[in-house]
Amino acid sequence: MKYLSSLFFALCAVVNSQAEVCNVVPSTHCVTFSVTQGTGCAWMCSYCANQLGTNNYYFTDNVCTYQEGVGCVGNPYAGKSYTCCSN
Repeated sequence: MKYLSSLFFALCAVVNSQAEVCNVVPSTHCVTFSVTQGTGCAWMCSYCANQLGTNNYYFTDNVCTYQEGVGCVGNPYAGKSYTCCSN
């Protein structure tokens, strides 16, 4: 299991070049990550949907929200940890 965890983090860093840290916690169906400067909510929402396998998720601190006609909006800060969880 430790090997799989290490492999996940290595793949996560390569595939998600804008994410500094990412972690999937299967027991709670959440993903925690931090972003670099210039990363917006559109990328964060896409990342969460892909990692969680659903479009039915939320950010625990409401940094990004869905706005009808606009899409995923918000104001994330570089280096801060964000968590999204599936419903």
